[in-house]
Amino acid sequence: MTIETLSLKTMFAAVAAAIAADRDRLCALDGVIGDADHGIAMELGFNAARDAVAGLGEDADPTLIFNTAAKSFLNAVGASSGPLYATAFMRAGAAVKGKPSLSDADFVAAFQAMAQGIRDRGKAEPGEKTMVDAWAPAAEAAGQAIAGGANAADAIAAAAAAAAKGAEATSGMIAAKGRSSRLGERAVGHVDPGAASAATVIGAMADSLRTSATA
Repeated sequence: MTIETLSLKTMFAAVAAAIAADRDRLCALDGVIGDADHGIAMELGFNAARDAVAGLGEDADPTLIFNTAAKSFLNAVGASSGPLYATAFMRAGAAVKGKPSLSDADFVAAFQAMAQGIRDRGKAEPGEKTMVDAWAPAAEAAGQAIAGGANAADAIAAAAAAAAKGAEATSGMIAAKGRSSRLGERAVGHVDPGAASAATVIGAMADSLRTSATA
């Protein structure tokens, strides 16, 4: 499949809608370990990204779309998840620089760059009860799928399944990063909100790509 400008714009709209629908659950998860505002922050960020990329012309290339999303997300969410997702989108844009549209492999490369950007910016590793516990296995699953001949839609579907499993696994972890690390063992039994929202984001990306592939 070839992923054009319109498909990327549609994807950001789909993610914004999914996050809005999941906002209250994400806030409830965050209420256990933080300020109960993670869902609100993610909704603000992805709404801003959706609106900003929607305003770009049809001739906008993928790099411009990702860079625009990065800037608007960071402007809307200056703290916590803002710099993480801004870095993710900037890395995605850099990974596909100069390409007017994206092949299956191009999109997965951008997706993996997002995951690595979050990992680098957050200085986090899997097992530390952060969104990396969803993003890292998702990136690995996407890479394995594309290497096995899958298209981008199927690769990100595999990533979404891995992200959901990774997010759920954070329930059994003791946090090593962020505010929840102050809780120690009291955080055990609760899913990390960042990992939960990451699974929602990646799931929406997969659904959007699947729709684009069958349209």
